Order: sequence, then C-alpha cells, then structure tokens
Amino acid sequence: MSNADDWAQDAERQVLDAALHIAADRGWTWPTVKAAGAAAGLPEADVELLLPHGPRDLAALLARRHDAQTLAALPDPAPLKIRERIRLAVMTRIDLAAQDEGAVRRWAGFLALPMHLPLALRLLWDSADKLWRWAGDTATDENHYSKRAILSGILASALAIRLSSGRDAAAAFVDARIENVMAFEKWKAGLKPAQLLADVAAALGRIRYS
Repeated sequence: MSNADDWAQDAERQVLDAALHIAADRGWTWPTVKAAGAAAGLPEADVELLLPHGPRDLAALLARRHDAQTLAALPDPAPLKIRERIRLAVMTRIDLAAQDEGAVRRWAGFLALPMHLPLALRLLWDSADKLWRWAGDTATDENHYSKRAILSGILASALAIRLSSGRDAAAAFVDARIENVMAFEKWKAGLKPAQLLADVAAALGRIRYS
C-alpha cells in the first residue's frame, strides 16, 4: 500500500469518527462533512479531494465500516448450519450499526431521499453480498442475485425494527424471515426490483421517523 493510500484511509477514518458525533445533530450534509474535516484537522481542500461527493461518500464509508466490523466480529461459520449463519450475520450487522444510533438514524433519513435510493440499494447489496460470502455462498447463477436481493430487504427492515422497537423485536423479525431466505426459490418468483426499492425506502423511512 502506498503512502497516499495510507494517508487516505487514515484521513477517512478520522473524518468519519468526527462525523458520527456531528451528524447525529446536523444530518448528513456538506456542512457536516466540512465540520468533520475541520475537527480531524484537515484543510477544506483536502476534505473535498478525499470526499468529492461529500455526504454520499461519507454515508458509504459508514456502511463499509459497519460491514468490516461485522466480518471481524463473526466467528468461523463452519460449525454453524446455514440458517444459523444468516441469523448471526444479520443480527451482528444491525447490532453494530445500532451502536452509532444517532448518526445512523440521520444516515437512514439521508438515504431514504429519492435521489439517494440507488446508493442505499448499492450499499445494502454490498452488505448482503459480504454476509452471504461469509456464510459460504458460492452460487454464480441467478440465485446469486436473488439471495442478495432478499437479504438486502431483510437488512433494511431489521435495522429499522432494531432502532424503533429494540433488539428482541428485530430478532423476532429476522427469525420469521429465515425460512423465506432458505426458500428463496419461492421468493424470487415474486421478487420485483421496483418492490425491493419500495421496501428499502419504507424501511429507511421508518428509521428516519421512528
């Protein structure tokens, strides 16, 4: 890794750390990005170079941080049944997100805006992909996409429930959906991209207004 890469990763970490405190009150905005950069001791020009899309880049950094923390916290999946792997992966992912609750609520509100839903879907898809890969999924046909689409929707709704109604309610929701994940052949027959987008938007909206 080059010195430039080292600098960028360290600077992103510092800006995100600062932003988690600021965004809980101010939301995911350019002023938040600039304030977080200043708190991290970076010149404004460096912040704009590091995060050219401002709050969108910052929102992506938070999602990827939670993904990385989840993978680091998950154990060796080998002893677990596939149902147990998916449940553990989802619950670990949403528990880690809930640790940044104030910022995550505002993050969800930002991603629920119509112009940001494509980003929300991409981040959820990336999270679902990482969890399925940890669980040992090796599908390369259409099942690869169906599994990730289904899990994306579950992650969004589970996080909304976790933040609005608590961990027990989220766990009950996830448990009820595990059978659907296992029977994804049945699910994918009725799965429509537009419906997934609507479901994700509704879940993010519940986090925002809960």
